[in-house]
Amino acid sequence: MQNTTRTKQYFFNTLILATAALSFVGCQCGKQQCESKPAAAATSVAPAVAAPAVPQTLPTIRIRAGSAEGFTDSSGNAWLAAQGFTDGDTVDRSDLTIANTKDQAIYRTERYGMTGFSQPLPNGKYTVKLHFAETFEGISGVGQRVFSFNIEGKEFKDFDVWAKAGGGLRAYVESVSVEVNDGKLDIAFTSNVENPEINGIEILPGS
Repeated sequence: MQNTTRTKQYFFNTLILATAALSFVGCQCGKQQCESKPAAAATSVAPAVAAPAVPQTLPTIRIRAGSAEGFTDSSGNAWLAAQGFTDGDTVDRSDLTIANTKDQAIYRTERYGMTGFSQPLPNGKYTVKLHFAETFEGISGVGQRVFSFNIEGKEFKDFDVWAKAGGGLRAYVESVSVEVNDGKLDIAFTSNVENPEINGIEILPGS
């Protein structure tokens, strides 16, 4: 009788141990499955891409150096009244005929005796066209009006309008390629013989 009771007790204990073991294994297996479950993939964010820089549009400026009034030339271009000059005076010789140009009005007015010119501009490359004509009746030949000018570091020494144009009452255009780096175009004028003079300035985008 005692043996039967012990046998039942033995099987009962064995059953409890087996059940516990299975429960432990199940828990461990469940834990491993949880641990081995792949983490949610991180949402990828594309790096920000800077917008391409928009090239700056450089201005076109035309100035009628000797007049308080602007005008429109034969090509439809608008010219501003005189501005940007340091010192000097203006004169209007409206009855003159100027050769070598379609736009005599540019050369019939004149700025003379100036020491400088300055025009605010975005930095960049420009072509500057300086318009000249010798219209003063007191000048009749080479060497009677000679001056120098410096435009953005480019020096023009002993500049003679009569010699450049091939005589009086003739238009002459000096084109200069420059680069503006300080936000303004500067021209300095120096007198050698008689006063410096100029009739017009064009500032065009360069390359």
